[in-house]
Amino acid sequence: MSTVTTSAAPKVGFVSLGCPKALVDSERILTQLRMEGYQVVPTYQDADVVVVNTCGFIDSAKAESLETIGEALAENGKVIVTGCMGVDESVIRSVHPSVLAVTGPQQYEQVVNAVHDAAPPKLDHNPLIDLVPPQGVKLTPRHYAYLKISEGCNHSCSFCIIPSMRGKLVSRPIGDVLDEAQRLVKAGVKELLVISQDTSAYGVDIKYRTGFWNGQPVRTRMTELCQALSSLGVWVRLHYVYPYPHVDEIIPLMAAGKILPYLDIPFQHASPKILKLMKRPAFEDKTLARIKNWREQCPDLIIRSTFIVGFPGETEEDFQYLLDWLTEAQLDRVGCFQYSPVEGAPANLLDAPIVPDDIKQDRWDRFMAHQQAISAARLQMKIGKEIEVLIDEVDEQGFVGRSFFDAPEIDGNVFVESDRDFKPGDKVMCRVVDADEYDLWAEPI
Repeated sequence: MSTVTTSAAPKVGFVSLGCPKALVDSERILTQLRMEGYQVVPTYQDADVVVVNTCGFIDSAKAESLETIGEALAENGKVIVTGCMGVDESVIRSVHPSVLAVTGPQQYEQVVNAVHDAAPPKLDHNPLIDLVPPQGVKLTPRHYAYLKISEGCNHSCSFCIIPSMRGKLVSRPIGDVLDEAQRLVKAGVKELLVISQDTSAYGVDIKYRTGFWNGQPVRTRMTELCQALSSLGVWVRLHYVYPYPHVDEIIPLMAAGKILPYLDIPFQHASPKILKLMKRPAFEDKTLARIKNWREQCPDLIIRSTFIVGFPGETEEDFQYLLDWLTEAQLDRVGCFQYSPVEGAPANLLDAPIVPDDIKQDRWDRFMAHQQAISAARLQMKIGKEIEVLIDEVDEQGFVGRSFFDAPEIDGNVFVESDRDFKPGDKVMCRVVDADEYDLWAEPI
């Protein structure tokens, strides 16, 4: 049987759910499809097939993924499922048996092959004419981009099933990472957001092997990666950094202005008992002293973190320990989740009392109020300071941007009032004139 395709390019709809790591997976799939001549369309109705990249981290994320798959099936009918929830195909097929294919995370080739089956590519596509930009297809604004340095994770935190979904740590070759970063910067990216499941562990799996970039040897290690990225002349922001001892090596680079003085460290809790139940790397005894030392070396350092309240076994005493720790730590940006059991997570087997939902909610409310006061006080200290602002968007009120202490989507904004003609991607020196619990207001200097 011969395959004949029309001259019109096949069209793909794409829905990307979950974290920045999943977003990078989506970008890779889309880049491959664009290179093969597929058009990416924004509506279900215009698409020949729809790909849904799912999140399976917690139950609410799974519910959102299943709901999105159902919506895509209702609106289009031809749906391919990929991503973290795809590791358990039976769960997806039990709810939506008519999906065309199901694959897990990072299975780019299988996704592309499934798209080929559902909507064959044009036979006359010429990649030399239908060019894809060298940085690939990005789902972020053109002035910032996520740079994924590894897949998987070697930790066995009891509340998490990511290692079972994404596997053990696999570090990307450092030359490949730095080449990608260089391409992105040449394409206009002003901020690189370094992401992985565990950025501090970069290179552990290959014993920090030496690679090559621009003809020079570079070790596959977080410190050397940061040093190399700092030569590109853009903002470099580190996410998901576990506080291993060698994180201390990064602080002087931040103090010297080589990378942004910003650390995203998922502490999750402070009570030694709860951290032990969570099977978290136990740094809690020295963490406050290290934070103090980091800030002495780099006074501008911003620390963001996430925490879980209501974990099995958490008592009021444990929770109060956490609040007291927050008072001491004075973290700048904090997110908090109420513990939600995840199917397959070891925490489900803990011999520890379950925290009732009403107590979880009460602790979450108290946690947020406690941290909000800390965050507000820390932002008040910025008033009168001069900061560089990266403009993200322009609206009728003025300009919305971020400073070095704001990661996109998860932190606050800087609202810039000015009659000047700024564009997204511009960097503007401003003076802070006002602040609330999360955001700043500033005027250009």
